[in-house]
Amino acid sequence: MSKRIILTGGGTGGHITPLIAVAHELKKQNPDTYIIYVGERNGKYAALTKDNPDIDEIRCIFAGKLRRYHGESWLRRIFDIKTNLLNLRDLFLFGLGFLQALVLVKRLRPDVILLKGGFVGVPVGLAAALWKKPFITHDSDTVPGLANRVVSRWAQCHATGMPPEYYPYPKKSIRFVGVLVGKDYEHVTHDLKQTYREQLGLSKNAMIILVTGGSGGAASINSAIRSIASELLSDEHRYIVHQVGIGKASVYKGYAHERLKVHELLRPMYAYTGAADVIVTRAGANTMAELGIQAKACIVLPNPLLTGGHQLMNAAVWKEHQAAEILDETLVKSDPTILLGSLNKLLDDSKQRQLLGANLEKITVTNAAKNLAALLLKSSQDETTKA
Repeated sequence: MSKRIILTGGGTGGHITPLIAVAHELKKQNPDTYIIYVGERNGKYAALTKDNPDIDEIRCIFAGKLRRYHGESWLRRIFDIKTNLLNLRDLFLFGLGFLQALVLVKRLRPDVILLKGGFVGVPVGLAAALWKKPFITHDSDTVPGLANRVVSRWAQCHATGMPPEYYPYPKKSIRFVGVLVGKDYEHVTHDLKQTYREQLGLSKNAMIILVTGGSGGAASINSAIRSIASELLSDEHRYIVHQVGIGKASVYKGYAHERLKVHELLRPMYAYTGAADVIVTRAGANTMAELGIQAKACIVLPNPLLTGGHQLMNAAVWKEHQAAEILDETLVKSDPTILLGSLNKLLDDSKQRQLLGANLEKITVTNAAKNLAALLLKSSQDETTKA
C-alpha cells in the first residue's frame, strides 16, 4: 500500500544526507512509498536532494535559526548586537515558515513525518502537532538538538543515534536505531581503498590525510592545517585533501602545493574518506558513523561552542572506547604543532591506525537507516489502521 512520508531537516549537509539514506531504505522496503522532502528556502544544502531518485517531491519553506553558543555568558549574549539582530530577523522568518508548514502538512496529508533536526523542522513539527499528524524525531548526537527538543512533547517516539541513557526523553518513547549513514559507506579493505584512489586520481602509494570540518567547514581546523601544511608535506610521500567548506577556500590564499588538494565541498565524500589513511574531523555523530563503518583512523577536534556541548560529549564516548584520538581545539588553536605531532605519530604507526579504525567500527551501528525506515513504515501503518 502506498504511503506518504515527509522527511524534513536542514541547516547543514549533516541533516540532509542522513535523510537521503532513509529515503533510499524506505523505497527498498516499500517501493510505493511517496517521499516528500521539506527543506529550508534558499538553504545552501537543499540542492543535495535535487534529482535524487528516491525523493518524489521537494518543498521549501522559510525557517529561522536561534543562534546561541555553549558556555557563553548572559552578559555577552545581551551585548552581542549582530547575533541578536539576526535572531530577530529569523523570528520573523520562523513565523512565515510556520504558516507555510500549516498549509503544506494539510495539503500533503502525510501518513508520518520524520524530523531529522535543524531549524526547518520546528515549523513542520508544530504544524504536524496542530493537524494531529504523527511524527518521529531522530537525534544523532548524544545531546538532542534544540529543534527536536522544542517539538518533542508531541512526537510519537524519539529515534536516537546513541543508546537511550544519553537522552532526556521518556525512556518508553526512545527507539535506539543508530546514526544514519548513506548506502555507499562500507568497510574499506586495502583493495577498496586503492579503487577509490584510482577513481579520484590520487596516488596509490602515498599517505593521504583527509581534513574536513563538515559541509560548512571549520575555521579553526582550516587555520591549523594551513599553518602546518608545509611541514606535513615536507615528506614527499604525503598528500593533503582538505574540504574547507563553501566560501572558505581563501584560507590557502598565497599558498599552493602539488600535493595539496583544496575543495570547498567533496563529492563523493565516501570515496575521499575511503581513500584516506588518517582523517582530521569534527565530532559530529553523522560523520563519525560514516567513518566507523569504513573503519577509519581519526583525529577529532570537537567544537566546544556548539549548544549543549554535544560534540564534547560525543568525543568523550569515542575516547572511552579508544575509537579516535581526541584533541582540544583551544590548545590546537594556540599551538597547531600539537596537531602536527599527532598526525606525524599516527601516520607513522600503522598498528595504531588499525586499532583506532577497528574500535570505531565496533561501536558503530551499521543498519540505522534500515531500522528507522522500518519504524516509519510501521508508524504509517498504525496510523492507517487507526483511521
